Amino acid sequence: MQRNLQETTPSVLTPLSPSVSANLTNETQCPNLEIWNWLYVMQPAYMFIICVLGILGNVFVLLVFCLHKKACTVAEVYLGNLAAADLLLVACLPFWAVNIANGFAWPFGSLMCRLVNTGIRMNMFCSIYLLVLVSGDRYVALVHAMSRGRMRRPRYAKLSCVAIWCLGLVLNIPTLHFRDTQHIPELNVTACILMYPSAEVGLACDILLILLSFVVPLLVISYCTWKIVRALHAQVMERFNAQNTERKATLLVLVVLTAFLLCWVPFHLVTVLDILLRLGALGGCSVEAGVDISNQISTYLALSNSVLNPVLYVIVGKNFRKKVKEVTKQLTERKKYTSGSMTSQATSTMKTFTTF
Repeated sequence: MQRNLQETTPSVLTPLSPSVSANLTNETQCPNLEIWNWLYVMQPAYMFIICVLGILGNVFVLLVFCLHKKACTVAEVYLGNLAAADLLLVACLPFWAVNIANGFAWPFGSLMCRLVNTGIRMNMFCSIYLLVLVSGDRYVALVHAMSRGRMRRPRYAKLSCVAIWCLGLVLNIPTLHFRDTQHIPELNVTACILMYPSAEVGLACDILLILLSFVVPLLVISYCTWKIVRALHAQVMERFNAQNTERKATLLVLVVLTAFLLCWVPFHLVTVLDILLRLGALGGCSVEAGVDISNQISTYLALSNSVLNPVLYVIVGKNFRKKVKEVTKQLTERKKYTSGSMTSQATSTMKTFTTF
């Protein structure tokens, strides 16, 4: 069923949502929903809260990993890059919050329209593929323990992260190409909108999005997680400290994976429903309204994942809490040393001036 822009504005203009390109000017009999007035008020405030909490949390995680005197492990390299991906997302959200508060009139120009939305989408792709790497690392550590010394090296982990960031840029080519500002006569605004040249191109891009950003990595993560759980079950009675350390790290990874799936699965399911709606497999005003509302809820549930990860590191990650204590001790000792040096220098200077 075709939908016009006024009735689909929230879905069309959400940063993560599927696009509706060829359907913007078609008329429909479906009435407008007053619930959007409430969403327009709540969305900017929600985004600013996510932004502040996400920046504080992820900067904290990155500082702990960077300032710790010991080199990061393979898992920490991946989790640090995951924090960087989350930081990129939350840094872009204030622009979108201003956009919503401004009635979807984009005030930042065409270039920022492309860059902000690319940054938001980069998180979608990079996060799940970084979790694929994390899952693979845990799989090798527990299932192929004999060969983990050869296969798990921080240098290779860093190169893998560079490859993931490059892959994220490649997968964002459609966003860079089709995202732009456009004047919308129905709303009398110039909006930052994902505008495909035809409905077919839009459907192809959205189906590719589902496959590459969800289905394929989820299959890999599911396989690795299944093997990891079996390995943990087999090693419950293991007494070696190294294995206990690996299990602690694995517990954190499994919790982060679970949180990610809880936040992102609804968004991808709604994307599938939106595709079916545009293909004509679903129809009706109630279905359209349900998909639009679900799109809003699932999008902001997905955004909240960037705030959850730092909290999970502190609550579940015993090794991370240990690093926090060690970094705090390092900074305290450095401050005492600096303060002591300055005091000694001041005392020496005073003696020089007071000696005759």
